[in-house]
Amino acid sequence: MNTSPSRPLWATRLGFILAAAGSAVGLGNVWKFPYVTGENGGGAFVLVYLGCIVLVGLPIMMSELMIGRHTRRNAVGAFTALSGRGSPWRLAGWTSVLAAFIILSYYSVVAGWTLDYVVRSLVGSFSGESPEIIEGIFDALIASGSRQMLWHLVFIVLCLGIVVGGVQKGIERWSKILMPLLFILLVLLLINGLLSEGALAAATFMFRPDFASLTPGAVLEAMGHAFFTLSLGMAAMITYGSYLPKNEDLFSVSLRIVALDTIIAIMAGLAIFSIVFSVGMAPGGGPGLIFKTVPVVFSQIPGGPFFAIIFFVLLSFAALTSAISLLEAQVAYLIDERGWSRPRATGALAALAFIVGIPTALSYNVMADWTFIGALSFFDSADLIASNFLLPIAGLITAIYVGWFWSGSQEKEELIAGGAGWVYPVWHFAIRFISPTAVAIVLFFKMREAGLF
Repeated sequence: MNTSPSRPLWATRLGFILAAAGSAVGLGNVWKFPYVTGENGGGAFVLVYLGCIVLVGLPIMMSELMIGRHTRRNAVGAFTALSGRGSPWRLAGWTSVLAAFIILSYYSVVAGWTLDYVVRSLVGSFSGESPEIIEGIFDALIASGSRQMLWHLVFIVLCLGIVVGGVQKGIERWSKILMPLLFILLVLLLINGLLSEGALAAATFMFRPDFASLTPGAVLEAMGHAFFTLSLGMAAMITYGSYLPKNEDLFSVSLRIVALDTIIAIMAGLAIFSIVFSVGMAPGGGPGLIFKTVPVVFSQIPGGPFFAIIFFVLLSFAALTSAISLLEAQVAYLIDERGWSRPRATGALAALAFIVGIPTALSYNVMADWTFIGALSFFDSADLIASNFLLPIAGLITAIYVGWFWSGSQEKEELIAGGAGWVYPVWHFAIRFISPTAVAIVLFFKMREAGLF
Protein backbone atom coordinates (compact mmCIF):
# COMPACT_ATOMS: atom_id res chain seq x y z
CA MET A 1 0.00 0.00 0.00
CA ASN A 2 1.26 3.43 -0.94
CA THR A 3 1.29 5.62 2.14
CA SER A 4 2.68 9.04 2.84
CA PRO A 5 4.76 9.02 6.04
CA SER A 6 5.57 12.73 5.82
CA ARG A 7 1.91 13.67 5.64
CA PRO A 8 0.92 16.57 7.94
CA LEU A 9 -1.34 15.72 10.88
CA TRP A 10 -3.85 17.71 12.89
CA ALA A 11 -2.15 19.28 15.90
CA THR A 12 -5.04 18.58 18.28
CA ARG A 13 -8.24 16.54 18.42
CA LEU A 14 -10.23 19.75 18.98
CA GLY A 15 -8.69 21.28 15.87
CA PHE A 16 -9.75 18.29 13.77
CA ILE A 17 -13.28 18.18 15.21
CA LEU A 18 -13.80 21.90 14.60
CA ALA A 19 -12.40 21.65 11.07
CA ALA A 20 -14.50 18.60 10.19
CA ALA A 21 -17.59 20.05 11.85
CA GLY A 22 -16.91 23.26 9.95
CA SER A 23 -16.89 21.25 6.75
CA ALA A 24 -20.27 19.77 7.66
CA VAL A 25 -21.70 23.01 9.05
CA GLY A 26 -22.28 25.11 5.97
CA LEU A 27 -25.08 26.94 4.25
CA GLY A 28 -26.97 23.63 4.40
CA ASN A 29 -27.43 23.98 8.17
CA VAL A 30 -28.30 27.65 8.42
CA TRP A 31 -29.90 28.19 5.01
CA LYS A 32 -31.29 24.87 3.77
CA PHE A 33 -32.28 23.00 6.95
CA PRO A 34 -34.77 25.62 8.19
CA TYR A 35 -36.56 25.97 4.88
CA VAL A 36 -36.74 22.23 4.09
CA THR A 37 -38.06 21.68 7.62
CA GLY A 38 -40.63 24.41 7.00
CA GLU A 39 -41.65 22.89 3.68
CA ASN A 40 -42.00 19.38 5.10
CA GLY A 41 -44.12 19.86 8.18
CA GLY A 42 -41.70 20.49 11.05
CA GLY A 43 -41.38 18.01 13.92
CA ALA A 44 -41.99 14.73 12.08
CA PHE A 45 -39.45 15.72 9.43
CA VAL A 46 -36.89 16.61 12.13
CA LEU A 47 -37.39 13.23 13.81
CA VAL A 48 -36.86 11.30 10.56
CA TYR A 49 -33.85 13.51 9.75
CA LEU A 50 -32.23 12.70 13.12
CA GLY A 51 -32.80 8.99 12.54
CA CYS A 52 -31.19 9.21 9.11
CA ILE A 53 -28.21 11.08 10.53
CA VAL A 54 -27.53 8.18 12.91
CA LEU A 55 -28.32 5.28 10.58
CA VAL A 56 -27.02 6.67 7.28
CA GLY A 57 -24.71 9.61 7.87
CA LEU A 58 -22.66 8.42 10.85
CA PRO A 59 -21.63 5.02 9.36
CA ILE A 60 -20.58 6.58 6.04
CA MET A 61 -18.67 9.36 7.82
CA MET A 62 -16.77 6.77 9.85
CA SER A 63 -16.03 4.88 6.64
CA GLU A 64 -14.65 7.94 4.86
CA LEU A 65 -12.47 8.93 7.83
CA MET A 66 -11.30 5.32 8.10
CA ILE A 67 -10.31 5.16 4.42
CA GLY A 68 -8.43 8.45 4.66
CA ARG A 69 -6.51 7.56 7.81
CA HIS A 70 -5.66 4.03 6.68
CA THR A 71 -4.19 5.14 3.33
CA ARG A 72 -2.92 8.64 4.24
CA ARG A 73 -4.05 9.76 0.79
CA ASN A 74 -6.57 12.02 -0.91
CA ALA A 75 -9.86 10.48 -2.12
CA VAL A 76 -8.53 9.28 -5.50
CA GLY A 77 -5.21 8.08 -4.08
CA ALA A 78 -7.00 6.33 -1.20
CA PHE A 79 -9.08 4.10 -3.46
CA THR A 80 -6.04 3.50 -5.67
CA ALA A 81 -4.02 2.37 -2.64
CA LEU A 82 -6.83 0.10 -1.45
CA SER A 83 -8.00 -1.47 -4.70
CA GLY A 84 -5.29 -0.92 -7.33
CA ARG A 85 -4.66 1.58 -10.11
CA GLY A 86 -6.94 -0.11 -12.64
CA SER A 87 -9.76 -0.76 -10.18
CA PRO A 88 -13.29 0.49 -10.91
CA TRP A 89 -13.61 1.41 -7.21
CA ARG A 90 -11.46 4.45 -7.98
CA LEU A 91 -14.63 5.91 -9.47
CA ALA A 92 -15.71 6.79 -5.92
CA GLY A 93 -12.59 8.95 -5.48
CA TRP A 94 -12.84 10.64 -8.87
CA THR A 95 -16.57 11.27 -8.46
CA SER A 96 -16.15 12.82 -5.02
CA VAL A 97 -13.27 15.11 -6.09
CA LEU A 98 -15.25 16.22 -9.16
CA ALA A 99 -18.26 16.89 -6.94
CA ALA A 100 -16.12 18.99 -4.61
CA PHE A 101 -14.89 21.09 -7.54
CA ILE A 102 -18.33 21.68 -9.05
CA ILE A 103 -19.91 22.49 -5.70
CA LEU A 104 -17.15 24.95 -4.76
CA SER A 105 -17.58 26.80 -8.07
CA TYR A 106 -21.25 27.63 -7.46
CA TYR A 107 -21.19 27.50 -3.65
CA SER A 108 -18.75 30.39 -3.76
CA VAL A 109 -21.26 32.50 -5.68
CA VAL A 110 -24.01 31.82 -3.11
CA ALA A 111 -21.50 32.51 -0.31
CA GLY A 112 -20.79 35.79 -2.08
CA TRP A 113 -24.45 36.71 -1.60
CA THR A 114 -23.93 36.37 2.15
CA LEU A 115 -20.92 38.73 2.01
CA ASP A 116 -23.01 41.23 0.06
CA TYR A 117 -25.72 41.01 2.73
CA VAL A 118 -23.15 41.54 5.50
CA VAL A 119 -22.23 44.86 3.90
CA ARG A 120 -25.88 45.78 3.31
CA SER A 121 -26.65 45.01 6.97
CA LEU A 122 -23.74 47.15 8.15
CA VAL A 123 -24.96 50.16 6.15
CA GLY A 124 -28.58 49.62 7.23
CA SER A 125 -30.05 48.76 3.82
CA PHE A 126 -32.88 46.74 5.41
CA SER A 127 -33.81 49.15 8.22
CA GLY A 128 -37.34 50.50 7.94
CA GLU A 129 -37.82 49.24 4.40
CA SER A 130 -40.98 47.57 3.14
CA PRO A 131 -41.01 43.84 2.30
CA GLU A 132 -41.24 44.74 -1.39
CA ILE A 133 -38.09 46.87 -1.21
CA ILE A 134 -36.19 44.17 0.70
CA GLU A 135 -37.20 41.46 -1.77
CA GLY A 136 -36.15 43.82 -4.53
CA ILE A 137 -32.66 44.07 -3.01
CA PHE A 138 -32.10 40.35 -3.57
CA ASP A 139 -33.60 40.49 -7.04
CA ALA A 140 -31.24 43.35 -7.89
CA LEU A 141 -28.27 41.37 -6.58
CA ILE A 142 -28.86 38.30 -8.73
CA ALA A 143 -29.65 40.58 -11.69
CA SER A 144 -26.13 42.03 -11.42
CA GLY A 145 -23.52 39.68 -12.84
CA SER A 146 -20.66 42.04 -12.04
CA ARG A 147 -21.63 42.41 -8.39
CA GLN A 148 -21.94 38.66 -7.95
CA MET A 149 -18.58 38.05 -9.63
CA LEU A 150 -16.95 40.59 -7.31
CA TRP A 151 -18.19 38.80 -4.18
CA HIS A 152 -17.49 35.42 -5.77
CA LEU A 153 -13.86 36.55 -6.22
CA VAL A 154 -13.61 37.89 -2.66
CA PHE A 155 -14.90 34.62 -1.22
CA ILE A 156 -12.56 32.47 -3.34
CA VAL A 157 -9.60 34.61 -2.24
CA LEU A 158 -10.60 34.12 1.42
CA CYS A 159 -10.64 30.34 0.87
CA LEU A 160 -7.29 30.46 -0.90
CA GLY A 161 -5.73 32.48 1.92
CA ILE A 162 -6.73 29.87 4.50
CA VAL A 163 -5.99 26.67 2.56
CA VAL A 164 -2.58 27.82 1.29
CA GLY A 165 -1.49 27.99 4.94
CA GLY A 166 -1.68 24.20 5.18
CA VAL A 167 -3.36 21.80 7.58
CA GLN A 168 -2.22 23.14 10.97
CA LYS A 169 -1.37 26.78 10.24
CA GLY A 170 -4.21 27.33 7.78
CA ILE A 171 -7.30 25.13 8.11
CA GLU A 172 -6.93 24.10 11.75
CA ARG A 173 -5.93 27.57 13.00
CA TRP A 174 -8.84 29.29 11.26
CA SER A 175 -11.34 26.59 12.21
CA LYS A 176 -10.45 27.21 15.87
CA ILE A 177 -11.35 30.87 15.32
CA LEU A 178 -14.32 30.68 12.96
CA MET A 179 -16.26 27.80 14.55
CA PRO A 180 -16.39 29.22 18.11
CA LEU A 181 -17.37 32.63 16.67
CA LEU A 182 -20.05 30.96 14.56
CA PHE A 183 -21.42 29.19 17.63
CA ILE A 184 -21.41 32.37 19.74
CA LEU A 185 -23.26 34.31 17.03
CA LEU A 186 -25.80 31.51 16.69
CA VAL A 187 -26.37 31.47 20.47
CA LEU A 188 -27.04 35.24 20.38
CA LEU A 189 -29.57 34.75 17.58
CA LEU A 190 -31.17 31.84 19.42
CA ILE A 191 -31.50 33.85 22.65
CA ASN A 192 -33.09 36.66 20.67
CA GLY A 193 -35.49 34.20 19.07
CA LEU A 194 -36.41 32.46 22.33
CA LEU A 195 -37.25 35.85 23.90
CA SER A 196 -39.59 36.70 21.02
CA GLU A 197 -43.32 36.03 20.85
CA GLY A 198 -42.81 33.29 18.30
CA ALA A 199 -40.60 31.07 20.48
CA LEU A 200 -43.36 28.72 21.66
CA ALA A 201 -44.78 28.35 18.17
CA ALA A 202 -41.30 27.61 16.80
CA ALA A 203 -40.58 24.96 19.44
CA THR A 204 -43.98 23.36 18.87
CA PHE A 205 -43.46 23.36 15.11
CA MET A 206 -40.01 21.77 15.33
CA PHE A 207 -40.46 19.32 18.20
CA ARG A 208 -44.10 18.17 18.09
CA PRO A 209 -44.25 15.49 15.40
CA ASP A 210 -47.30 15.50 13.16
CA PHE A 211 -46.88 12.28 11.23
CA ALA A 212 -50.06 12.95 9.26
CA SER A 213 -48.17 15.71 7.45
CA LEU A 214 -45.14 13.51 6.73
CA THR A 215 -45.24 12.56 3.07
CA PRO A 216 -43.02 9.96 1.31
CA GLY A 217 -41.34 12.91 -0.39
CA ALA A 218 -40.51 14.43 3.01
CA VAL A 219 -38.91 11.15 4.14
CA LEU A 220 -36.74 11.11 1.01
CA GLU A 221 -35.82 14.76 1.60
CA ALA A 222 -34.80 13.93 5.18
CA MET A 223 -32.66 11.00 4.00
CA GLY A 224 -31.00 13.09 1.31
CA HIS A 225 -30.37 16.09 3.54
CA ALA A 226 -28.94 13.92 6.32
CA PHE A 227 -26.38 12.62 3.84
CA PHE A 228 -25.49 15.91 2.18
CA THR A 229 -25.32 18.04 5.33
CA LEU A 230 -22.37 16.01 6.67
CA SER A 231 -20.14 16.74 3.63
CA LEU A 232 -20.23 13.09 2.60
CA GLY A 233 -19.40 11.97 -0.92
CA MET A 234 -17.36 15.08 -1.68
CA ALA A 235 -13.84 13.87 -0.75
CA ALA A 236 -13.62 16.22 2.25
CA MET A 237 -13.89 13.64 5.04
CA ILE A 238 -11.51 11.19 3.34
CA THR A 239 -8.98 14.02 3.00
CA TYR A 240 -9.45 15.28 6.55
CA GLY A 241 -9.26 11.67 7.80
CA SER A 242 -5.87 11.28 6.10
CA TYR A 243 -4.47 13.89 8.52
CA LEU A 244 -5.73 12.03 11.63
CA PRO A 245 -3.28 10.42 14.10
CA LYS A 246 -3.43 6.62 14.22
CA ASN A 247 -4.55 6.45 17.84
CA GLU A 248 -7.62 8.69 17.38
CA ASP A 249 -10.98 7.10 18.23
CA LEU A 250 -12.88 7.27 14.92
CA PHE A 251 -16.27 6.55 16.45
CA SER A 252 -15.85 9.17 19.16
CA VAL A 253 -14.72 11.97 16.83
CA SER A 254 -17.36 11.08 14.21
CA LEU A 255 -20.05 11.21 16.88
CA ARG A 256 -18.84 14.63 18.03
CA ILE A 257 -18.82 15.98 14.46
CA VAL A 258 -22.32 14.65 13.77
CA ALA A 259 -23.61 15.96 17.10
CA LEU A 260 -22.15 19.44 16.56
CA ASP A 261 -23.49 19.60 13.01
CA THR A 262 -26.98 18.52 14.14
CA ILE A 263 -27.07 20.83 17.16
CA ILE A 264 -26.19 23.82 14.99
CA ALA A 265 -28.89 22.89 12.44
CA ILE A 266 -31.53 22.61 15.22
CA MET A 267 -30.39 25.88 16.82
CA ALA A 268 -30.54 27.65 13.46
CA GLY A 269 -34.04 26.30 12.84
CA LEU A 270 -35.27 27.45 16.26
CA ALA A 271 -33.66 30.88 15.92
CA ILE A 272 -35.09 31.50 12.46
CA PHE A 273 -38.57 30.06 13.06
CA SER A 274 -38.92 32.01 16.31
CA ILE A 275 -38.45 35.34 14.58
CA VAL A 276 -40.47 34.23 11.53
CA PHE A 277 -43.44 33.20 13.69
CA SER A 278 -43.14 36.34 15.83
CA VAL A 279 -44.18 38.50 12.86
CA GLY A 280 -46.80 36.07 11.59
CA MET A 281 -44.96 34.76 8.52
CA ALA A 282 -45.19 31.23 7.13
CA PRO A 283 -42.31 28.82 7.96
CA GLY A 284 -42.28 27.26 4.49
CA GLY A 285 -40.56 30.17 2.81
CA GLY A 286 -38.51 27.99 0.48
CA PRO A 287 -34.97 28.82 -0.66
CA GLY A 288 -35.75 32.53 -0.44
CA LEU A 289 -36.34 32.26 3.31
CA ILE A 290 -32.85 33.53 4.17
CA PHE A 291 -32.34 36.24 1.56
CA LYS A 292 -35.91 37.54 1.25
CA THR A 293 -37.95 36.59 4.33
CA VAL A 294 -35.40 36.88 7.15
CA PRO A 295 -34.27 40.45 6.27
CA VAL A 296 -37.94 41.48 6.27
CA VAL A 297 -38.31 40.00 9.76
CA PHE A 298 -35.19 41.81 11.03
CA SER A 299 -36.59 45.09 9.71
CA GLN A 300 -39.66 44.63 11.92
CA ILE A 301 -38.26 43.54 15.30
CA PRO A 302 -36.47 45.52 18.06
CA GLY A 303 -32.71 45.43 17.53
CA GLY A 304 -33.28 44.07 14.05
CA PRO A 305 -30.35 45.88 12.34
CA PHE A 306 -27.90 44.51 14.93
CA PHE A 307 -29.19 40.95 14.62
CA ALA A 308 -29.19 41.19 10.83
CA ILE A 309 -25.45 41.90 10.93
CA ILE A 310 -24.88 38.95 13.30
CA PHE A 311 -26.98 36.65 11.15
CA PHE A 312 -25.25 37.32 7.84
CA VAL A 313 -21.77 37.25 9.40
CA LEU A 314 -22.76 33.87 10.85
CA LEU A 315 -23.91 32.72 7.42
CA SER A 316 -20.61 33.84 5.87
CA PHE A 317 -18.57 31.97 8.49
CA ALA A 318 -20.63 28.81 7.90
CA ALA A 319 -20.04 29.07 4.16
CA LEU A 320 -16.30 29.65 4.61
CA THR A 321 -15.66 26.71 6.95
CA SER A 322 -17.42 24.42 4.51
CA ALA A 323 -15.79 25.82 1.37
CA ILE A 324 -12.22 25.43 2.65
CA SER A 325 -12.80 21.68 3.02
CA LEU A 326 -14.01 21.50 -0.59
CA LEU A 327 -10.88 23.28 -1.79
CA GLU A 328 -8.58 21.21 0.44
CA ALA A 329 -10.02 17.96 -0.97
CA GLN A 330 -8.92 19.05 -4.45
CA VAL A 331 -5.58 20.50 -3.32
CA ALA A 332 -4.69 17.22 -1.59
CA TYR A 333 -5.21 15.38 -4.89
CA LEU A 334 -2.74 17.60 -6.78
CA ILE A 335 -0.19 17.41 -3.95
CA ASP A 336 -0.42 13.62 -3.50
CA GLU A 337 -0.91 12.43 -7.07
CA ARG A 338 0.76 15.13 -9.16
CA GLY A 339 3.50 16.29 -6.82
CA TRP A 340 2.45 19.93 -6.90
CA SER A 341 3.42 22.34 -4.12
CA ARG A 342 0.58 23.56 -1.89
CA PRO A 343 0.77 27.21 -3.09
CA ARG A 344 0.70 26.15 -6.75
CA ALA A 345 -2.15 23.66 -6.27
CA THR A 346 -4.23 26.06 -4.16
CA GLY A 347 -3.74 29.00 -6.51
CA ALA A 348 -4.52 27.01 -9.65
CA LEU A 349 -7.66 25.39 -8.25
CA ALA A 350 -8.96 28.64 -6.72
CA ALA A 351 -8.49 30.41 -10.07
CA LEU A 352 -10.23 27.56 -11.92
CA ALA A 353 -13.14 27.53 -9.43
CA PHE A 354 -13.56 31.27 -9.95
CA ILE A 355 -13.63 30.89 -13.74
CA VAL A 356 -16.07 27.96 -13.70
CA GLY A 357 -18.25 29.85 -11.22
CA ILE A 358 -18.69 32.83 -13.55
CA PRO A 359 -21.60 31.22 -15.49
CA THR A 360 -23.33 30.67 -12.13
CA ALA A 361 -23.03 34.38 -11.37
CA LEU A 362 -24.49 35.10 -14.81
CA SER A 363 -27.26 32.50 -14.62
CA TYR A 364 -30.01 34.96 -13.67
CA ASN A 365 -28.90 37.95 -15.73
CA VAL A 366 -26.72 37.77 -18.86
CA MET A 367 -27.34 34.02 -19.29
CA ALA A 368 -30.94 34.06 -18.04
CA ASP A 369 -32.27 32.72 -21.33
CA TRP A 370 -29.68 29.95 -21.59
CA THR A 371 -30.70 26.44 -20.54
CA PHE A 372 -28.47 23.44 -20.02
CA ILE A 373 -30.16 20.37 -18.53
CA GLY A 374 -33.77 20.50 -19.63
CA ALA A 375 -35.05 23.96 -18.81
CA LEU A 376 -32.53 24.52 -15.99
CA SER A 377 -30.05 27.37 -15.78
CA PHE A 378 -26.31 26.73 -15.55
CA PHE A 379 -26.47 27.23 -11.76
CA ASP A 380 -29.35 24.79 -11.27
CA SER A 381 -27.81 22.30 -13.70
CA ALA A 382 -24.50 22.31 -11.82
CA ASP A 383 -26.31 21.84 -8.51
CA LEU A 384 -28.41 19.01 -9.97
CA ILE A 385 -25.35 17.16 -11.26
CA ALA A 386 -23.29 17.53 -8.09
CA SER A 387 -25.88 17.28 -5.31
CA ASN A 388 -28.39 14.87 -6.82
CA PHE A 389 -26.04 12.52 -8.68
CA LEU A 390 -22.30 12.80 -7.94
CA LEU A 391 -22.58 12.91 -4.13
CA PRO A 392 -24.93 9.94 -3.72
CA ILE A 393 -23.03 7.94 -6.36
CA ALA A 394 -19.74 8.51 -4.51
CA GLY A 395 -21.38 7.73 -1.18
CA LEU A 396 -23.07 4.60 -2.48
CA ILE A 397 -19.87 3.20 -4.04
CA THR A 398 -17.96 3.97 -0.84
CA ALA A 399 -20.53 2.23 1.35
CA ILE A 400 -20.64 -0.86 -0.91
CA TYR A 401 -16.84 -1.09 -1.11
CA VAL A 402 -16.29 -0.65 2.62
CA GLY A 403 -19.20 -2.89 3.59
CA TRP A 404 -18.57 -5.77 1.20
CA PHE A 405 -15.13 -5.64 -0.42
CA TRP A 406 -12.61 -4.01 1.92
CA SER A 407 -10.77 -6.29 4.29
CA GLY A 408 -12.69 -6.61 7.54
CA SER A 409 -9.45 -7.06 9.46
CA GLN A 410 -8.16 -3.67 8.25
CA GLU A 411 -11.45 -2.00 9.15
CA LYS A 412 -11.45 -3.52 12.61
CA GLU A 413 -7.80 -2.56 13.02
CA GLU A 414 -8.66 1.10 12.37
CA LEU A 415 -11.43 1.04 14.98
CA ILE A 416 -9.39 -0.90 17.55
CA ALA A 417 -6.45 1.52 17.12
CA GLY A 418 -8.53 4.28 18.67
CA GLY A 419 -10.26 2.06 21.21
CA ALA A 420 -13.61 1.72 19.40
CA GLY A 421 -13.38 -1.93 18.38
CA TRP A 422 -16.58 -2.67 20.35
CA VAL A 423 -18.65 -0.67 17.86
CA TYR A 424 -17.44 -2.69 14.86
CA PRO A 425 -20.37 -5.18 14.58
CA VAL A 426 -23.01 -2.42 14.72
CA TRP A 427 -21.13 -0.17 12.31
CA HIS A 428 -20.40 -3.02 9.91
CA PHE A 429 -24.07 -4.02 9.76
CA ALA A 430 -25.12 -0.42 9.10
CA ILE A 431 -22.51 0.19 6.38
CA ARG A 432 -23.39 -3.13 4.69
CA PHE A 433 -27.17 -2.91 4.69
CA ILE A 434 -28.75 0.29 6.03
CA SER A 435 -26.60 3.09 4.63
CA PRO A 436 -26.21 1.84 1.03
CA THR A 437 -29.91 0.96 0.82
CA ALA A 438 -30.95 4.42 1.98
CA VAL A 439 -28.55 6.22 -0.38
CA ALA A 440 -29.60 3.97 -3.28
CA ILE A 441 -33.27 4.84 -2.65
CA VAL A 442 -32.50 8.57 -2.64
CA LEU A 443 -30.42 8.25 -5.82
CA PHE A 444 -33.17 6.22 -7.54
CA PHE A 445 -35.83 8.84 -6.86
CA LYS A 446 -33.53 11.73 -7.76
CA MET A 447 -32.86 10.07 -11.11
CA ARG A 448 -36.56 9.47 -11.56
CA GLU A 449 -37.34 13.12 -10.79
CA ALA A 450 -34.80 14.14 -13.42
CA GLY A 451 -36.64 12.01 -15.97
CA LEU A 452 -33.75 9.62 -16.59
CA PHE A 453 -36.19 6.68 -16.60
